[in-house]
Amino acid sequence: MTSSSSASWGALLRGRNGLRSLALAGGVAVHAINMFIATTILPSVVRDIGGLPWYAWNTTLFVAASIMGSSCAPLGIRWHGLRRTFLLALLVFMGGTVVCGLAPSMPWLLCGRVGQGLGGGMLLSLSYATVPLVFDQTLWARAMALISGMWGVATLSGPAIGGLFAESGHWRWAFWAVLPVCVLLGALLVTQLGPTGRDRRGRLEAPLLRMGLLVASVLVVSAASLSASWTVQLAGVTGGLLLILWLARMDGRARQRFLPAGAWSLGHPLGRRYAMIGLLSIGVTTEVFVPYFLQVLHGQSPLHAGYLSALMSAGWSLGTLASSGRGSASVGRMLALGPILSAASLAGLYVFMPDPGSPAALLAALLLGVGIGVGLCWPHLLTGVFRAAPPDQQNIASAAITTLQLYAIALGAGLAGVVANAAGFTDPGGGQGARQAAWAVYGVFAFAPALAIRLGWRAGRDGA
Repeated sequence: MTSSSSASWGALLRGRNGLRSLALAGGVAVHAINMFIATTILPSVVRDIGGLPWYAWNTTLFVAASIMGSSCAPLGIRWHGLRRTFLLALLVFMGGTVVCGLAPSMPWLLCGRVGQGLGGGMLLSLSYATVPLVFDQTLWARAMALISGMWGVATLSGPAIGGLFAESGHWRWAFWAVLPVCVLLGALLVTQLGPTGRDRRGRLEAPLLRMGLLVASVLVVSAASLSASWTVQLAGVTGGLLLILWLARMDGRARQRFLPAGAWSLGHPLGRRYAMIGLLSIGVTTEVFVPYFLQVLHGQSPLHAGYLSALMSAGWSLGTLASSGRGSASVGRMLALGPILSAASLAGLYVFMPDPGSPAALLAALLLGVGIGVGLCWPHLLTGVFRAAPPDQQNIASAAITTLQLYAIALGAGLAGVVANAAGFTDPGGGQGARQAAWAVYGVFAFAPALAIRLGWRAGRDGA
């Protein structure tokens, strides 16, 4: 039996374990902080280099590339070992960051965001996958908690870094500021991680074709946002849906499944939980436009707008903490209450965000409410996935959660771009375009968590 001291925080954070913990936490941190930096500075970017029609693409391409990067990480470990794969991911991320910092126009910036997404997705996946390779089993839970906590650090530091540089008129330096952290992380990786994991024996299958269909569905939807024609926009959304149906059919016949059995059916408890994860995550993607709306419609500074937009993510964390300690008798209530709160908060933003006279405190409360609603459900959805998955497919079920969440964020950003541009975000643009886009985005996206309300009620009954 393992002593409590061997599984303590001190055992994780002392000596070489501490340096390894810092390296893995840093891998998640640079990915997460970069997301909040980019969201915060984007209004300043489009004012400087243009590209307003491509606004949502910054998030869409970054997250879509993250999906591909995360799916390639296991192959990298197998073929090149842990340290080399980590360093490759870091170099790709840094290369994308340099391109973003030098970008003379929006297409160049988007190329850089793809590089950041590929490298960041690999770093994200590698950080979690490395825990069982370098730590004793007694430290796994604390190591995972430490790594996951970096998202909270990013919520605080990302808007600060982006906001300060944007307010000073030097948004490019927000990207440059990440590079010294990457260099330090690289030094830790070289000295603390070995070639663990390299093993070319046997055959490792990765569902890259199905992952490609997943990313293609996002890109097809996003491409529709660039057209002013409602016919093209509808065709893009329909095309994305058809690609997902093709993926579902292919996955059902595959020897190595992408999602476990039952995941593609709303009639199955697992399918209902995955659907809720997707719908609630889509609702939160409206934060992509929050800094722009707050700056253009409400006169907020980049720093204040960045922190207000991060309230959705902060609320997500707060809701998770408040709900995670609830007993089994409360699970059904949390699964039903969370979507209601999130949908009601988005409906409130539909009313008050387009109005320049709305109090900032009210907008902050509504933004926080969207995230809290998701957080109330989150721990119970995750544990519900483990319980509902077939016993021999629980590893697939747990790994698919991150992929599904990233996909929902990418798809949500793409759909938000379609809705915003169709409502007048770029034409007429300016304050009038922002008001019309805010009205449309929050009015449409309030339906995402609203559709999850009945699913949550049924999921609660599944648990009972």
